[in-house]
Amino acid sequence: MTNVLTQPRPIRLKGRSFLALALAPEMPFEDWLVRLDDLASRSAGFFMRRPAVLDITGLDIDRAELRELVGKLAARQVRIMGIEGARPSMLGPDLPPALSDGRTTSEIEPPATAEVQPVADAAVSPTVAVTPVVAAPRTPSSIVITEPVRSGQSLIFTEGDITIIGSVASGAEVIAGGSIHVYGTLRGRAMAGTMGNAEARIFCRRLEAELVAIDGYYKTAEDLDESLRGKAVQLWLEGDSFKAASLA
Repeated sequence: MTNVLTQPRPIRLKGRSFLALALAPEMPFEDWLVRLDDLASRSAGFFMRRPAVLDITGLDIDRAELRELVGKLAARQVRIMGIEGARPSMLGPDLPPALSDGRTTSEIEPPATAEVQPVADAAVSPTVAVTPVVAAPRTPSSIVITEPVRSGQSLIFTEGDITIIGSVASGAEVIAGGSIHVYGTLRGRAMAGTMGNAEARIFCRRLEAELVAIDGYYKTAEDLDESLRGKAVQLWLEGDSFKAASLA
């Protein structure tokens, strides 16, 4: 009986991906932070409760400058969950961990023979060999939502297009890896091409958006052409230029 109770149980680990904003700051940081403040002021709650990754690839900064930048972002309620593009010597226990190439991962489950070995005068430390489980079937490249997206809701589908048979309320957001089609009024935030798809587009029956973005380029309500408000509109990118045109 004692042997049964003390037999180490296998530890199950899971690989899981989460959507986070990737912030790529530019030098000088003070100017970049001013632009970030402008975005936050024009799209209330944009950074609220949203994890972010700080991408400093190619920036010539030291650890003190990185620490100061993370602190300034924290003061703005921007929570940095990881840092990409940093040299190992720049990071430490006072900074978020290193991240790279965020991608969808399959579930990971250790074999039943995994052993747990105690460490003297310390908490038990698991030593586990892990093997990947067979990947799930391929996900669809588009989804259709037949209900309105209400205020406070976030609709996220990074594998492809989102089509909404209804409206997107103010305070709601739709995030797609591909294009976004709204057969109603778009009042909230719509972010298309979030996985690096610059060919993605945003279509809506009536444009009243708080913010629209494609492949990281964005426009807030104040930036949109006033003549397009309330109209059926499509939005797309040409290079790094944001384009919009009536569908009428």
